[in-house]
Amino acid sequence: MTNDTIIRFDNVTKSYNSNTTVLKGVSFELERGKFYTLLGPSGCGKTTILRIIAGFETPSTGDVFMNGKRVNDVPANERQVNTVFQDYALFPHLNVFENVAFGLRIKKVKEAEIKERVAEALKFVNLAGYEMREITEMSGGQRQRVAIARAIVNDPEVILLDEPLSALDLKLRTEMQYELRELQQRLGKTFIFVTHDQEEALAMSDEIFVLNEGNIQQSGTPVDIYDEPINRFVADFIGESNIVSGTMIEDYKVQFAGRTFECVDGGMKPNEKIDVVIRPEDLHVTTQEAGKISVRVDTQLFRGVHYELSTYDQDGNEWLVHSLKQAEVGAQVGLDFEPEAIHIMRLNETEEEFDARLEAYHDED
Repeated sequence: MTNDTIIRFDNVTKSYNSNTTVLKGVSFELERGKFYTLLGPSGCGKTTILRIIAGFETPSTGDVFMNGKRVNDVPANERQVNTVFQDYALFPHLNVFENVAFGLRIKKVKEAEIKERVAEALKFVNLAGYEMREITEMSGGQRQRVAIARAIVNDPEVILLDEPLSALDLKLRTEMQYELRELQQRLGKTFIFVTHDQEEALAMSDEIFVLNEGNIQQSGTPVDIYDEPINRFVADFIGESNIVSGTMIEDYKVQFAGRTFECVDGGMKPNEKIDVVIRPEDLHVTTQEAGKISVRVDTQLFRGVHYELSTYDQDGNEWLVHSLKQAEVGAQVGLDFEPEAIHIMRLNETEEEFDARLEAYHDED
């Protein structure tokens, strides 16, 4: 643990009964002043982690530390944490000012200081002048800003956001992604954001934790997670992927789709069975003779910025392609790609083994 570590989970499990274990020995550290995202499908444990940090749930086993102190039994109102809920949990009978001031009044802060801190919080979220507005008169995006102002007015060390953008339409959700990221950077606070939306996670985060069935599958920067997924689940959950079975012949040489290709991966056993990932945007349509793989175009959809082609090779493997050019449905074409586009995933490799292998392999280089 470093001096910058603000939250640490040490082998935390959470069970609600003998048949339901939501978290399975989860361990991680979060540094001060970063934007973290807990990403995964429904039921993966991400909201449970958020509730444990907030103090709404306690671990069944394991320990939680904040600023180096064990907080398993510290109640929620004594933690330097505030939560923005999915439904915002605003009081409809109170105006904007009173909603934001509510926590300060509970703490019996003096009226002059309340006015000053509420005004500052509303200015931070671009709602200066809305103090007397009724909550029922606010749009969805404005309500979210009120909820954020209420969270930051107490000056917490950590702000938790439980899928706060899910109720917004696409355009507003995109705008709020930018606003939340900018707000976090201006405040310099630790933000922990829960979502099942991979695009939100990639766009907003300093670091992402990908969860599935109560385990952290992989953690890292958005670029690391996207470019170097550890297994099929991560590769398939983070962006669109082409995943096929293959064999690692030797360092820098892999076999899949009936052919052997140069790649940039190594550090595995000769002839080891592996999975291969190639992203759709890294495949380029060319003539059948010029392509590394020959495929038949099955369907084609126009997605605005590109055409999405569903193609199949002779072994029945589907290859999804994002192309700037139209193709003819039913035509045989070639797919070309660079060695750097091929990502190798070892079967059943843990994150610790993955990190250790990459470190050892790069040290040899």
